[in-house]
Amino acid sequence: MSAVPGTSLESHLRGRLEDKPLLLMTHLVVGYPSLEANWTMLEAMDAAGVDLVELQLPFSEPIADGPAFVKANHDAIEAGMGWEVYFDFAARAAARFSFPIVFMGYYNSVFQMGAQRYCARLAEAGMKGFILPDLPLEEASQLTALAREHDLSPVFIMSPTNSQERLNEIGRQASGFVYCTARRGVTGRKTDLSQGVAEFMQRCRTATPVPLGLGFGIRTAADVRNVRGLADIAIVGTAGLDAWQELGEEGYRLFMKGLVAETC
Repeated sequence: MSAVPGTSLESHLRGRLEDKPLLLMTHLVVGYPSLEANWTMLEAMDAAGVDLVELQLPFSEPIADGPAFVKANHDAIEAGMGWEVYFDFAARAAARFSFPIVFMGYYNSVFQMGAQRYCARLAEAGMKGFILPDLPLEEASQLTALAREHDLSPVFIMSPTNSQERLNEIGRQASGFVYCTARRGVTGRKTDLSQGVAEFMQRCRTATPVPLGLGFGIRTAADVRNVRGLADIAIVGTAGLDAWQELGEEGYRLFMKGLVAETC
């Protein structure tokens, strides 16, 4: 078993894992419900002690996302969210907050921008890597090479439907961390972590030495607690947006604190 040499992102995560058994990665769609709200969310994440944040660039067809994020993507686009605003926001966030920030989006956006320019802009903004769920491993080699020239980590995805051979190939090219999906389908729906997830995560462990994140359906503090021993990073996405909309700013802050409390 081998992997790409460690990057600054992987080194940071390993350092954090020396102090606590589980890390927390959270998510927001830049521009939804507004940039001002996004900034308040980041402040709440920082105050709670979140370890890693993915900033999503809105896209018209976010195929890996459930209904809540699909709406968020469309509304942000309608409000005029684009590359320049996204990178300005990401750069301000990277300069202000201590947690690493990774890009999340879809390959069409990267294709339109151009791989070289894309990687350069991520690095200039202080971002540490990217997640592109619709980019197959076989078509990622050029972007991956450019990313590593800029000390960016391409975060690959492992799925329960992958064969062990496929997991091993992903693992050989992995850096930073691997995003393991707890089930098939899209984000947002709750996942029963007792249904084959431990076995799947063990298969992922044998495929790569890099840290493993587990997402898709991690919604509550109890879910985060149950990720202990399965993964190195609990990934909470849609539930954060739901908390903002249903509980308001103060409720969101308490929600984040509750999630982080279960990682220590």
